[in-house]
Formats: sequence, C-alpha cells, structure tokens
Amino acid sequence: MADNQLTLLARVDKPGSHTLASYRADGGYRAFEKAIKEMQPTQVIDTVKASGLRGRGGAGFPCGVKWTFLPKDHPGPIYICINADESEPCTFNNRVLMEKDPHQVLEGAMLAAFATRASTVYYYIRYEYGPAYRATQAAIDELYAAGLLGKNILGTNFSLNIYTHRGAGAYICGEETGLIESLEGKRAWPRIKPPFPAIEGAFRKPTIVNNVETLACVTHIIGKGADWFKSMGVPPDPANPRDAGSYGPKLYNLSGHVNKPGTYEIPLGITARRLIDEYGGGVWKERKAKAVVPGGLSMGFMTESELDTPLDFNGPGKVGCLGLGTAAVTVVDDQTSMVDVLYNVCRFYAHESCGQCTPCREGTGWMFKIIDRIRRGEGRLEDLDLLAEVGNRIGIMPGTTICGLADGAGWPVKNAIKKFRPEFEEYIRSGKKGRALQVAAAH
Repeated sequence: MADNQLTLLARVDKPGSHTLASYRADGGYRAFEKAIKEMQPTQVIDTVKASGLRGRGGAGFPCGVKWTFLPKDHPGPIYICINADESEPCTFNNRVLMEKDPHQVLEGAMLAAFATRASTVYYYIRYEYGPAYRATQAAIDELYAAGLLGKNILGTNFSLNIYTHRGAGAYICGEETGLIESLEGKRAWPRIKPPFPAIEGAFRKPTIVNNVETLACVTHIIGKGADWFKSMGVPPDPANPRDAGSYGPKLYNLSGHVNKPGTYEIPLGITARRLIDEYGGGVWKERKAKAVVPGGLSMGFMTESELDTPLDFNGPGKVGCLGLGTAAVTVVDDQTSMVDVLYNVCRFYAHESCGQCTPCREGTGWMFKIIDRIRRGEGRLEDLDLLAEVGNRIGIMPGTTICGLADGAGWPVKNAIKKFRPEFEEYIRSGKKGRALQVAAAH
C-alpha cells in the first residue's frame, strides 16, 4: 500500500460521508452482514488475531488476543465499551473518524460484539466532542431505523443495542477501568487489577474495551482479510521476542510548530522526520525542531538527532520514550523554551490526577511546584535531580499506583531533563523567568 492509498480516511472528504446512505453506497456493512450470516464468532476472532492488529489507544495490546480473555461459555450479558474519551494531549485521530465517518467505527463495534457474543455496546465519548457525539448518535439512530440494530438483525438470531454515554472531560477516563467506573455513574477512580475488565468489567460483567481507531480497523480486516492488513507496516523485530509487529494503517496526528498540522493516514513505521517534512511541510517559520513528542505528551520527547526513529510500536522506546502511544506527534521548535514546555506538561498532569493514589496525587503536584519555581527564576540545580527522582518513583512500573497516569506524568519529566539538561541548567543559572511572567512585567 502506497502512502497515498487511504483506507481509514478514504471517505472523510465525500459529501454526506457521515450518513448511512453514503456509507452503504461505498460497501458499508457488507463485512458485518458477511460475518453474522456466514461466519462463526470464533472465525471473526481468529481473523483479527491473524491480522496482528494492535490497539490504537496507546498501549498497543493485540486486539484479537484481548477478545479471547473473556470467560468461555459465560451466560452473559457481555459488554463492549468503545473508548472515545481521547483525552491524551495533542491527540485527535478518533475525532476525525467519529465526525466524518461514524459508520466505519460502528461497523467495527458491531463486528466486535458479534465476535465476543456481546449484547450491548456502550460508546463512551468525551464531553468536549460535541460534533463527534452528534454525528455518532445520528448514525446510531439511522441503524435502528434501518433494522441494523435491535433484535434479530438481518433475519439472524443476533441482537445488539448501542448506547452513547458522554464523559465529563476527565483525562483519567481514558484508562479503561476509570472509564467503566464513570460509565456506572461513579467517580472515575481506576480499579485495582486483577480482575481485568474481560473477567469483571462494566456492572461486574465481562467487558471488552476497545479504542475507536482500533474498531475502524476491524471493519476493514473482516472486509479485506488479515493478509491485506499485514501487507502494511513493520514485521516483528527478530531481536525482540516481545515485539508483536506493527501492522496496518495508522492515523498520525501532527501538531505544534509545523506548517501543515492535521491527521494523516500512513502505514505504521514512517519516521518522525519524514512525517514532519513530507506531510507536515516542515517546521514552521523556517526554524528547526528542538524536541518532538512521538505519541501524546506522556510518551516523552525525541531530540532532533532522533527524528529518523520509526514511529511504530517498537521504535520510540529505542530512544528513551515510553512508546508510540496514540501516534500524536507534536513538534517543538528551536526557539521554544523546554522549561515552558515542561511547565505545561506538569500543570496538566497535576490537574488531571484523580487523587486516589498518594504517590500520583502528591508527586504530580510536587513536580508542578518545582518546575513552576524554576520557571519563575527561583530554581536550584538540585531541583533537576529532585524532579527526575519523583518521576522515577511514581507509577505502575515502580509499583506505587493503580493506573498509568503517574507513569505518563513522570516520563516526559525525567526524559526532558535527561535530554535537555544543559538548557535547564543554563535557565537556572541565569535566573531567567518564564515567558508568561516576562510578558506580565512588560505590561
């Protein structure tokens, strides 16, 4: 597949792309009809497993494998939750699909429900996504009117209902158990695992949580086959037994200091440099890149010398980043202070910590206070070591918190200090103040 042969974004510029009539005219719901009339649920699961599809929401867990975690012969009900919270900073690939081609996502959700024997799908949408919510709800209404949702769909014994649920704008609801708690009407405090949602999820019933883009891929895998999907992307690294490969098309968000920000569909594995130069038109104002986020702020930063890193599930980790994440690439130009950048990062995570785990609640607050002090020109060189220490001591990986918000908060802090330490030290030694305070003083 050439870079310009679109699949996930093939329909987004068509008039009426969000409507059922337009979608069916382009072959929509043929894969679903084929599945419920000609395939067994296990065949759908096996096809998705064979494709190598990995979750597009950030963790990159194999989708078909996740579906097999459901208890065998469970009497039900079994639920599917669609994670459309999309609150990772600089991430907006789900929004494009939901607004412009909602039926593509819904068909994938219906296929997932058939494969897992789920009777209900809960579509959890972040509150800020007003147009996406309205387009999705209108699409669901069309499906009921057409007899594609409800009881005995297309004359089969398969029945399914889909309900939308709007979140309240909390980052923590992007974590699957936090999402489930919110869906149940409770405070969105992530649950201790195990049990995992596939065993005990929404309303204490087996639940699969999938990302919007992941389900859009399912639609095409069932329609075109696993081999088609695996013809794109990057095969597993033979030197890394934990690498499951990075197959299929991927929606990359490109934002920050670039000439052409936007959402681009490209097979997994493009380098950050090529994405920025060929798709984003290069760094704006004829400047150079200083730092690049590979997939949402929680992934950390790549330096300019690391931009030839492939943006697949394996690549960013080789240069000290947490992973590919959501593939939301954000460019920071060479005239922007990393102190200001890290200030914004720490402020966000301190605000979004749910407060359930003390190390995260206190640690994110400490990091923000320290970087705020540095930004005000009152920092000490030892503050940099203190920031890195806090970042290393909070999160799932050191075993101190229930969910990964603390890992996502700490990683860009210790990553930025390691890669840009001379800039932070110079800032502290010179007693500089942040741009916001300089502007305030000027007025």
